[in-house]
Amino acid sequence: MTLALIIFRSLRQHLLSTIITALSIALAGGLLMSVWTIKEQSQATFTRVNIGFDAVLGPRGSKLELVLNSIFHLEASAGNISQADYDFVRHHPAVKLAIPIAVGDNLRGFRIVGTVPELFSAVEYAPGHTFAFAAGQVFHPDAKEAVMGNFAAEKLKLKVGDTFHPFHGLAFNPNEQHADTYTVVGVLAPSNTPADKVVWIPLHGLQTMSGHDPRAANDLSAVLIQLRGPSAGFRLDMMYNKQGNRLTFAYPIGAIIADLFSKIGWFDQVLTLIAYLVALVSAAGVLVSIYNSMSARRRDIAILRALGARRRLVFGAVVLEAAVIGLLGMMVSFGVYAAIASGVAAVIRTQTGVVLDPWVYGPIMWQAPLAMTALCALGGLVPAWVAYRTDIASTLAPSS
Repeated sequence: MTLALIIFRSLRQHLLSTIITALSIALAGGLLMSVWTIKEQSQATFTRVNIGFDAVLGPRGSKLELVLNSIFHLEASAGNISQADYDFVRHHPAVKLAIPIAVGDNLRGFRIVGTVPELFSAVEYAPGHTFAFAAGQVFHPDAKEAVMGNFAAEKLKLKVGDTFHPFHGLAFNPNEQHADTYTVVGVLAPSNTPADKVVWIPLHGLQTMSGHDPRAANDLSAVLIQLRGPSAGFRLDMMYNKQGNRLTFAYPIGAIIADLFSKIGWFDQVLTLIAYLVALVSAAGVLVSIYNSMSARRRDIAILRALGARRRLVFGAVVLEAAVIGLLGMMVSFGVYAAIASGVAAVIRTQTGVVLDPWVYGPIMWQAPLAMTALCALGGLVPAWVAYRTDIASTLAPSS
């Protein structure tokens, strides 16, 4: 009888415990790969996303809050800045391009942002990539027209030619509808950036929309800035953050987001620790499953020994059986990983517009299966030792 046949028959004989143990290993492996991949991809993607800008100028407050509100369209604005502040910074010799934005309304939960047409023609949201239109064209700055981000258009089921009424505030309230009617004139092609989940309208239209304070008709939420060079950013940082006390200059954007991930790094460590503990419990499950079946296997092992099987063969068969259970579980773990990672990626896209690819290859894809299989093999050492020490005579002797 070959080693492979011994293992196959043992797994089939104890099929239920094999399936349950393999599923627990699949859960552990899927969780471990998901936590690691999402952590690595999120940090790399979010620190790289700036939709083509180097810095953000906004009201006095937290730099992180300003970046989240202006770039990722999360959180509420800390206040407004004046038209004079915008005029000053856009004509500053250190500034290459300045794009104003204004926020404060939504369309059934999707944020409406007022801006200027130059955002879609003069800005590369990634090197070599400008915003393209899947349908239609950019809005006219003086018309009640809108450009839909691709994800927003898909979820709201709006296309070129459709009309809508904005709702006041960033949180959707059906009782807070504006009287203004906007016509969709363009739908952006997917950019896999936060711009995909935004409804874009002319800046002047949002500032003067019915129900808004006319005294703030020229105010802005923030200014997105392209700089002429890194030294320019440090000069403006000194002018606004160190010497001034009215406005906040958030620069560089990537470093601010990286600082956020460093602050919540403990959460990633907790999730990783949980994944490791689940993996250890699963490996212990392999040990317990095989060990508890040893009393039923003793006679089979003794018969194998009587037929000439060496102790080393029996020992190796049990260790390999544990490893095979681990390998089977890790094969299933890719399905668990796909479910967890795809679900988390969908939530991140809905909330931020940033797209993560769960199937980007990473070392964890081979490290986790290898480590879990080895861990399960280690878990099989104890029952293998019990099998190794099985006494032929006493096991096969009649009980009466």
